[in-house]
Amino acid sequence: MDTTHFDLVVIGGGPGGYAAALYAASAGLQVAMVERDTVGGTCLNRGCIPAKELLETAAVVRTVKHAGDFGVVVEPKALDWTVTQGRKQAVIDKLVGGLGQLLKGRKVTVLNGTGTLGPSRTVEVVAATGERVTLTGDAVVLASGSVPRTIPGFEPGGAVVTSDEFFHIPQVPYRAVVIGGGAIGCEFASTLADLGSQVTILEALPKILPGCDDDVTRVVQQAFKKKGIDIRTGVAVTGHRRSPTGAGTGAGTGTVVEFGEGEEVECDLVVVSVGRRPLTEGLLRPGTLVGTGPRGHIEVDATCRTAEPGVWAVGDVIDSPQLAHVAFAEAIVAIKDLLGEDPAPVDDGKVPWAIYCHPEVAFAGYSEAAAKEAGYDVVTSRHRFAGNSRAQILGETDGLVKIIAERNEDGTGGRILGVHMVGPWVTEQLSGGYLAVNWEATVDEVAEFLQPHPSLTELFGESVLALTGRSLHG
Repeated sequence: MDTTHFDLVVIGGGPGGYAAALYAASAGLQVAMVERDTVGGTCLNRGCIPAKELLETAAVVRTVKHAGDFGVVVEPKALDWTVTQGRKQAVIDKLVGGLGQLLKGRKVTVLNGTGTLGPSRTVEVVAATGERVTLTGDAVVLASGSVPRTIPGFEPGGAVVTSDEFFHIPQVPYRAVVIGGGAIGCEFASTLADLGSQVTILEALPKILPGCDDDVTRVVQQAFKKKGIDIRTGVAVTGHRRSPTGAGTGAGTGTVVEFGEGEEVECDLVVVSVGRRPLTEGLLRPGTLVGTGPRGHIEVDATCRTAEPGVWAVGDVIDSPQLAHVAFAEAIVAIKDLLGEDPAPVDDGKVPWAIYCHPEVAFAGYSEAAAKEAGYDVVTSRHRFAGNSRAQILGETDGLVKIIAERNEDGTGGRILGVHMVGPWVTEQLSGGYLAVNWEATVDEVAEFLQPHPSLTELFGESVLALTGRSLHG
């Protein structure tokens, strides 16, 4: 290395880390980034990207299954899992390669190894070979990410996997149990069911997708039941044992999962999806002022500053929504703060959420229940995709758009507090609702905007228009 001192040293090469490195480099800073595995982090290698690739495979399977509805005869219908896995890896490899070229083009020095922060913004890097190098920086960004949480007795191995191992399963299981009905668990359950598995979701809370509006959750539950997914809520898993009979893929290969009050279900794959925890083991050496909270997250202020001068932390390692795009935004805030540009903090309550199960879910802002709990007098509008012409053309009519707004004295809607969507491609439709919530737009203002016809986004426009007291189709 020509130098071991940089304007900025970033520990972690996932979305938060590489975004900080790229944004800082584009501002003219000399940057080093330390990554112990592969650039792109969990999102690119073991999370968002492979998950959506397999969900797209599931979408193709659904399309082929229903091709006859459009007069298209496709025979035979079969899934070559080897090709599926190969395509998934090809997408990952291309994106990793592109990211590497982008970092190289911005002259970011990338070091492969484990980074540890010491006093005075020193970062020791230990390569897999044991070779060591010590870097110093005028500033440091910690972005070490997160790892899957596990349950005692359900550590990965054999028939038990977390998201880290799920993307490398050798075949589609005949029966699967997904422990956890949050966003990631529902994506896994949706994928497996569409690929032909018999799926059971076990969720300890009273409902799946606990952060979603109740109307949205009901739509997903109904759609999942149509797929044959067995949803069991309000139950805790208590253990599992090897099945003597197997579960459909060969004698002795199955697992019996025990849950609730003496209940059990047999399967040949258990997917543990109970959230993620911050990865801080070995990250901080004695002598730093960086602190961690009760759940292990690095403590930061509104602009992602830690208690150590010149050290910021972003992404899953801090207590904020575990979303790649939130990590991007936090990285920009941190670098702007480093540069003295007085950035606006990320408002965690208004970030866009996207869940890619089928049907998809997307939302920003308050749910109806949360708005009421916050003391707002609200009025809501719901319109279903069943009446939308584009949804009928697509053959994807499950779902709705729901708008939550402050109630005016005349009963019409005022400021838009939340936009919640469930249905076809809603993850690509949320931008208008996200802007409305974050710009604190009113119903009257947004109702003036035109939506193309025929389009899925018309439903958003119709839902807002109805809150003015007048409407067209609904």
